[in-house]
This record gives sequence, structure tokens and C-alpha cells, in this order.
Amino acid sequence: MTSSVDTYFNRLNKWKAELFLLREIANESNLVEELKWNQPCYTYNGKNICILGGFKGFCCISFFKGSLLTDEENLLIQQGPNTKSDRIVKLTSVEEIHQHIKAILQLIYNAIEVEEKGIKAPTPKQNEQQIPVELEEAFASDSKFKTAFNQLTAGRQRGYLLFFTGAKQSKTVTNRILKHKERILKGFGINDCVCGLSKRMPKCDGSHKQLEKA
Repeated sequence: MTSSVDTYFNRLNKWKAELFLLREIANESNLVEELKWNQPCYTYNGKNICILGGFKGFCCISFFKGSLLTDEENLLIQQGPNTKSDRIVKLTSVEEIHQHIKAILQLIYNAIEVEEKGIKAPTPKQNEQQIPVELEEAFASDSKFKTAFNQLTAGRQRGYLLFFTGAKQSKTVTNRILKHKERILKGFGINDCVCGLSKRMPKCDGSHKQLEKA
């Protein structure tokens, strides 16, 4: 799978040096390097340990069970209020990464230890939904979109999350997010009426179809 990861790095324009250094750090830990969700991912005995990513304002190394790790330098950040176990280390330069190499390695070794001990991350409650990585990426690149989503009622957020995470492929999740982004920015839920003709406001009853026929 390394050849696929090589292709990923060869195509990078932004954060190339930073992500390549993070790659070297991860590979120093003897993890298996794979390409998952179109990003370099590092596994131990088939279990996801960490994944690399580049965004508009930063690059990062994300730990799948970051909430369980010992973080002596307080590097780990919870990206959103609905993110449960994932934690990321935000980085903006090669120099910054060099400053924290020891701490990042310690987080990786700690994550491996968590898997060796079989420690499970806390599971969301029945009425809670995990935010997919594709939505986290969309939030990272558009703060207005993130704010609009967080301002939705809990029920509306849950409706979107159920729909987004219902897709089996990452590409489909991303397409669903892009298709509904404008609705979210306007404060509408996934089943809300946007034409104003529904007799079941705010729910859509299909009245908009008459506009399509006109």
C-alpha cells in the first residue's frame, strides 16, 4: 500500500514538507502504512492508530482513540463538541513538528499500548452521533459552515449525521455533505420545507413538486 501513499505525497502542494516529516515519525514506530479515506493512515495489528491530513490553515496527525491517551504536553485537541474519541495535533510548520517530535512519538506509542491492552473508546449514547471525518474536514475548511451546523437544533444535527454516516463510501459521504451544505448554511434541517408551500411546516410535504412542474 506504500506505493499509493507515495502517490498521495507526490501530488501534494500544500503542507508537503510537514506531512512528509509526520510520515517519517509514524513510520519510525513500525506501524503499517496504508491509504484510507484518501489519507495516509497507520495501523497496528489491523487497528487504526493515527491518520495524517492537511487543511486550509494547518496540517495534523489525528489519533483515533486520542481521548484515552496520556498527553503530557497538551497537544491533543477535540475538533468539535460532538467528537468523542478522536483527537488531533494541529501543526503549521516543520519547525513546530521538530519541537514536538518526542511528544508525538510518545502519543503514538501510547496509542499502540492502548490497542495492545484492548482498551475500548467510549461509545456514543444512543441519541448521539459520531461526526464523520469528511464533515470534520468540511468544518476545518469553512468556519461559517461549522458555525451554521452547530447552531442547528440537536434534532436537525442528528438528522444530517444519520444521513451522512449512512453512506458506505467516503466519496458518497462527501457528496452528501456538499449537496446539503447550502441548506445547513440557511438553517434548514434535512427534512425542512424550503419553498414555503408545505401545509406541515416546518416539515416538507412535497408541495415543492408543483413548482417543478410549472
